[in-house]
Amino acid sequence: MAQRTFWKGYLKLSLVTCPVAMLPARSESEKVRFHTLNRRTGNRIRSRFVDAVTGKPVAEADEVKGYPRGDDDYVMLEDDELDAVALESTRTIDIEVFAPRASVGWIWYDTPHYLVPDGKIGDEAFSVIREAMKATKTVGISRLVLYRRERAVLLEPRDRGIVLWTLRYGDEVRDEADYFADPGQAKPEPDLRALMEKLIRSRTKDWSPDLTQDPVQDELLTIIKARQKGRAPARKAARPAREGNVVDIMDALRRSLEARK
Repeated sequence: MAQRTFWKGYLKLSLVTCPVAMLPARSESEKVRFHTLNRRTGNRIRSRFVDAVTGKPVAEADEVKGYPRGDDDYVMLEDDELDAVALESTRTIDIEVFAPRASVGWIWYDTPHYLVPDGKIGDEAFSVIREAMKATKTVGISRLVLYRRERAVLLEPRDRGIVLWTLRYGDEVRDEADYFADPGQAKPEPDLRALMEKLIRSRTKDWSPDLTQDPVQDELLTIIKARQKGRAPARKAARPAREGNVVDIMDALRRSLEARK
């Protein structure tokens, strides 16, 4: 089922502008979600904001954002002060910079969205921008207010549309060199590598969304269905404990290949 449009605006490149619509590329609507209930009454529990010192409920009009500057010491900021920080990028995706597609590391990609023309009037301009990025193997970089914050976004041509990725902020990304500098320096023996490559080939198959199935979700649905029918859910036997550290890698690889046969 097609997702509902959650954002409409304009895609702009220099003097070329076209109306566009954005839709989320992923959905969590099928995820199992729970409410917290009062076991004795079966009623839902309602969360309330309370004063950490007095313990009394706080009215919504009295809630305010605070930035900590010390123990129990905060700088209070009003909503209009926070709103004033946002730039004028709420309804226009203005592409001012392009980058080679291969130059953007995977770690910067955050959340994907589908960007499509909003009506036939902007279809030609949208197609020109998309096809030009394909031909030059580039992606567009812009800024846009999404989820109440201005974010850097990346526009990637894909088939007949464009995928808009929100990008992570610079202070969210850690340098992989800090983690991969020491481990993995040992060079494997040729025989070990040949066996490992053989094992990998024996387990290689075409990609399918089935490889990402959530077994916990399936188990939860089974339990819920059993409860709805008034039955106690069947309990699965505990999984056997895994073996300890492998001492002989060559022997472990041979046994793995034998098991595949």
